Amino acid sequence: MFSVFVNGKFCKDPKLAKAGDFYFSVKMPGDTNNLVGSNVSAVNVDQIPGLNTLGISAARIDFAPYGQNPPHTHPRATEILVVLEGTLLVGFVTSNPNNTLISKVLNKGDVFVFPIGLIHFQFNIGKTNAIAFAGLSSQNPGVITIANAVFGSDPAINPGFLAKAFQVDKKVVEDLQKKFWMDSN
Repeated sequence: MFSVFVNGKFCKDPKLAKAGDFYFSVKMPGDTNNLVGSNVSAVNVDQIPGLNTLGISAARIDFAPYGQNPPHTHPRATEILVVLEGTLLVGFVTSNPNNTLISKVLNKGDVFVFPIGLIHFQFNIGKTNAIAFAGLSSQNPGVITIANAVFGSDPAINPGFLAKAFQVDKKVVEDLQKKFWMDSN
């Protein structure tokens, strides 16, 4: 007997599938007591094995007042976001050379789409908590949080290189790298 892997995940024999392979709960709010004031509860193939090969996943995003889901990208998925509570400023930036910001204020019941691979964000501009649900077009969309990747990489990207790329003093980059490295380790 041999095992079959698809998308890097084990494919279970359909005769052995059970309800737990297709279930996960996100009814409890995530902890937003952190530096960005948000919590993303991912619901992908790691939480629901039955999603493997189905091309979908989801996430619950909880926001404290003025919390944010910082600029990030999903390299393997388009995202559609539905606001359940609160008011969010959301947006994405188009690709080079235009780098146009496309943004909108969303209220309860509003929906917004973030195209695959584009840098996007959500920011709770309200004085109360906010909740949103996202659907993603991959069972394993991936996420790259821009600041964490650039300033918190291990090993660190050369600060002189980043200073030139961002057109700032090298000391600014070194300070950011210290902050992001300390926050992630």
